[in-house]
Amino acid sequence: MTRPITAGVDGSEESLAALAWAAREAVRRRAPLHVVHAWQAQTGDGAGERDAQERWVREAVAESVRTVTERHPELTVSTEVREADDAVAVLLAAGAGAEELVLGSRGHGAVVGFLLGSVGQQVIAEATRPVVLVRSGDEAASEAAGREIVVGQQGEPEDSADVIGFAFEAAAARGATVRAVRAWTLPTVFTYSPGSMALADEAGGLEQYERKALGEALGPWRERFPDVPVIEHVEMGSAGQVLLSVAGGAQLVVVGRRARRTAVGARIGSVAHGTPRDGRLGCPATPEAGGRSAAQSDVGCSVSRARGRMWAM
Repeated sequence: MTRPITAGVDGSEESLAALAWAAREAVRRRAPLHVVHAWQAQTGDGAGERDAQERWVREAVAESVRTVTERHPELTVSTEVREADDAVAVLLAAGAGAEELVLGSRGHGAVVGFLLGSVGQQVIAEATRPVVLVRSGDEAASEAAGREIVVGQQGEPEDSADVIGFAFEAAAARGATVRAVRAWTLPTVFTYSPGSMALADEAGGLEQYERKALGEALGPWRERFPDVPVIEHVEMGSAGQVLLSVAGGAQLVVVGRRARRTAVGARIGSVAHGTPRDGRLGCPATPEAGGRSAAQSDVGCSVSRARGRMWAM
């Protein structure tokens, strides 16, 4: 059975852009589209009766769905409208059986980036399937133009296999080029060891060592997708800064997610948190190593429950 592309909607411009993106993705993948909305009954003066509120909510969701079915009449669409106190739980449950979970993202500002955590960040941290974050300004034209799919790679090949696989699949479906990015920094005195430096010397220096590592990680995917053009990008700097420096013209940015539990809830790593906040990008986040949810794994996030993957916003 084909997994659906699932979109969470709340009536905002960002979520409507996410719904439009999800519909296009479902058409590309020949998958059904599932639309989810969680709502809470309002109380107080002027709130109206609960039944009336529910009718209004369902009508609003139905109107949003009509917009995409008019554009894509061949699309199979289902809806799920649930009254719930915890929108995160509803989204996680819906996303667990999805090929991708697509959400809207305001994607700008430090405060907004933190507020993402109230719903988006928690979903990203705990989701077991890829999460795609879409900005309100996202348009189909960027996909039609064949703009690049940018993917971040780090660690050993198995650490980023799912992330890279997601990027190649997306590029193949869109006729786009993959730009694979590996950032590196000079080793500190605390991480320096004769053994590690010997490996770098054998490769011809630190940069050549990083290029070799990136090439090895890409090798299996080049063989699997021989028609997908690939650009290998190795640059010294922080991972987040290097990714953002090359992502301005991308239609999708795929990064791995590293998540951990703290006293204030699940938190995601700096790259997955910072990239969507930039405000220019549409980006998927996929759970990394260990193949478990972010709540259970410290190596999480742009494709399936990975050994290494991203969030798209």
